Amino acid sequence: MEQGESKVGIFDAGYRALTIGIILAVTTVAFEGLAITTIAPDLAQHLKGISLYGWIFSAFLLSQILGTMVIGQQIGKIGVYRSFSLSIVLFVAGILIAATSVNMPMLIAGRAFQGFGAGAIVTCVYYSITLSYPDALRTKILAAFSSAYILPALIGPYIAGLLAEYVSWRFVFWLVLPLIALAVLLTLPSFRKLQADSAPVMKSGRKEGYALWLTIGTWLLLSGLGFISDWKGIALALIGLIVMVRPLQQLLPAGTFSAKKGLPATIVSRGLYVACYVATESYVVLALTEVKGLPADLAGLIVAAGALSWSAAAWLQSKLDEKDSGRGRKQRITAGIGLMIVGVSLVITSVGLESGGIGFAVISQIFTGFGIGLANPTTGAIALQYARPGEEGEISSYLQFVDAFCPGLSIGIGGALIAVSGHFSQGIFTGIMLALFAQLLFIVLSFLLSFRIAKRGD
Repeated sequence: MEQGESKVGIFDAGYRALTIGIILAVTTVAFEGLAITTIAPDLAQHLKGISLYGWIFSAFLLSQILGTMVIGQQIGKIGVYRSFSLSIVLFVAGILIAATSVNMPMLIAGRAFQGFGAGAIVTCVYYSITLSYPDALRTKILAAFSSAYILPALIGPYIAGLLAEYVSWRFVFWLVLPLIALAVLLTLPSFRKLQADSAPVMKSGRKEGYALWLTIGTWLLLSGLGFISDWKGIALALIGLIVMVRPLQQLLPAGTFSAKKGLPATIVSRGLYVACYVATESYVVLALTEVKGLPADLAGLIVAAGALSWSAAAWLQSKLDEKDSGRGRKQRITAGIGLMIVGVSLVITSVGLESGGIGFAVISQIFTGFGIGLANPTTGAIALQYARPGEEGEISSYLQFVDAFCPGLSIGIGGALIAVSGHFSQGIFTGIMLALFAQLLFIVLSFLLSFRIAKRGD
């Protein structure tokens, strides 16, 4: 019997439709998210809202946190089927709003719906894996889940660039609809069979409230920073900071604010370098198209170099980890973040050159991608070592939280700097450079804090 079960695979008849549906759903969400990086400058110009550029990303990422928390609370009560259906409806609503946007506020609202839906969809996928697959198959479906991000990362930005350059940026949104429809047809029959009372219920019902307050506080902070030259902007930013403190204390491990050695320092360092990577990727596309005058498809191809480098480094990291049984993890994190510092410095050099600099841009993406590919799986592994039996989900939630919140905040800060630069008639070049220097500061702080990362028991 056991021998027969060991031969069952995730693409066997009993799991095939659900497996393909899960992979397709994740691939679609990943493609849409990565494609926006390439077309954001084009749609911001068309909608005459370059000063709100950062909100294209921040609205998505901050709402993603809210979607993860809310559906995480409700899924045990209403079941996977209803939760997934609601998630899809909200995600599609966001796509439709964004695709038909006539101004930036409308687009940002669409992105907020998309973010909520995307966070909720991924949460439903994790629950379905827990409930639908036996333990022997979970590592396989999780590996397939992770690989679903690779193809969109490699081709998504380029395809989006081609559509924006030769057709319309709106088609990037429309393209998602048939893909998500196919994913729904494949997954819903399986989800319908899952019982609501079979799903684990999250312990604390207060997290969704904290997530909502954090989203409001972050919105106030970033909105205030956008017109910080006015006293109203200063007041709004201060109110936002005050509102954010309590939720962050509840959603992050104790000692995070002081970057206490061990898990807190690991979480903070990770949040800073992830924020730097995602924000730099967003603003380098803006720089390549608006400052260097490159077409969107070529800019997307340059960004894809970072994704390819990330994949290569992640593979190398796994081999090194296997070879030294994890003894070199701390050194690999520090080395990876160090490479990212080089990459961000090259990005700034590329943008700062009066002419050329495209070679620097390509190399910069290779450095930053390789650096985060070394660091990211390793910080995750070290963080999970702090999980006592039954606490793996809590540690994972910390990692998921900083991976969404920190980039959302960082991109928002960069967008605010561009808005302030425009207010003082300094031009978009100055705003982009300020945004990139902010990311350099974040990655240097991450590097310094990486020396406080420690495995449990060190």
